[in-house]
Amino acid sequence: MPERALAHRIMDEVDRSFDEQTRVLADLVRFPSRRGEEARAQDFMSRLYREHDLAVDRWKIEIDDIKHLRGFSPVSISYEDAWNCVGAFRPSAPKGRSLILNGHIDVVPEGPHEMWSSPPFEPRIKDGWMYGRGAGDMKAGLIGNLYALLALRRLGLVPQAEIFFQSVIEEECTGNGALACLQRGYRADAALIPEPTGHAFVRAQVGVMWFQVRVTGHPVHVYKADAGSNAIESAFRLIEALRKLELVWNERRHKDPWFHDHHHPINFNVGKIAGGDWASSVPAWCEFDMRVGLYPEQELAAARAEIEQAIRDAARADPFLGNSPPAIVYNGFQAEGFVLKNAGHVEAVLAQAHRTVFGEALGEQRSTGTTDARFFGLYADIPALVYGPRSDDIHGFDEKVELESVRRITQATALFIADWCGVA
Repeated sequence: MPERALAHRIMDEVDRSFDEQTRVLADLVRFPSRRGEEARAQDFMSRLYREHDLAVDRWKIEIDDIKHLRGFSPVSISYEDAWNCVGAFRPSAPKGRSLILNGHIDVVPEGPHEMWSSPPFEPRIKDGWMYGRGAGDMKAGLIGNLYALLALRRLGLVPQAEIFFQSVIEEECTGNGALACLQRGYRADAALIPEPTGHAFVRAQVGVMWFQVRVTGHPVHVYKADAGSNAIESAFRLIEALRKLELVWNERRHKDPWFHDHHHPINFNVGKIAGGDWASSVPAWCEFDMRVGLYPEQELAAARAEIEQAIRDAARADPFLGNSPPAIVYNGFQAEGFVLKNAGHVEAVLAQAHRTVFGEALGEQRSTGTTDARFFGLYADIPALVYGPRSDDIHGFDEKVELESVRRITQATALFIADWCGVA
């Protein structure tokens, strides 16, 4: 850890630049970087990295380059405008421990704008919080990564190891952006991902699986509705069966070493549903998309088998679906769970940086969501710490991030870089 006087100089330098950091964060939040629309925001990150003398690598992700790799998730959306961006800091004679500072540029859809207190891509600050889609999840962390380095460099301190600043896409739906960074050859001795964890680091995270169920029906005029088969109503019965499976999986929490004391670690969510063509016709089709959570040691293949069995059993009880079974399509997240193990050395460095800034021990959490940490930990043997600021209403209306929290996390990140990489 930097000696006490130097540590406080680093923290003070973060403070001196924090108004600038806040303005840059607001500029980034203004980009509506939903899936498929990230390119302009990645252009912004490329310019920002280049302005601060980082070597910029901006490339279009090609499915053929990554589809054979472990951790790949299938996609249906076009990759014609799918860009990753990495800014690399490389000392002339590296001798410290290298680091990946990873963050995702993509944001989830914002929903109806009239349900926000203010437009979601017009950032505003109120009572010390910045509001806007993506402000917390996770553009504050993405910009904080860079300003942690700038605090060191503005003091004349030069990190003694390579640092790769990754701005990736698709964290919210596949993780293929982080996977593409591995495929491109980016490796380091540790990774830090400032997701909005509220100042704790993530010890364990669930796996996540997406799938779509396609249900057919038999359309007739509603005057003889009992002669047809309503695909929407059949879909509801399948959803009910999956809800029962959710209860079964949550009962297994008592056997899981990481989530045994969590009241409801496994969540099944119907995120989209569509069906039918005409109010006076019995609907011939219905499709619903579901996200399910998995325990860290639950195998994806076994989870798929249970899901498919539950749907088959429910379909057999339906007079029409018994002969016309629903189709199941896996598209999006096929993400394994992840537990950070055997990383005491890097944890200790982060814990000391955290204590210096916050004056208290670093806490840990078990997350019922997923992050890109799994790619580093499971597929590259890189210890990956997920640790970031306090945010609220991510994926909901009026998403916001606490700026004081962002400032202190940036300080902790700067101290972590100085200790982990070494400075001269």
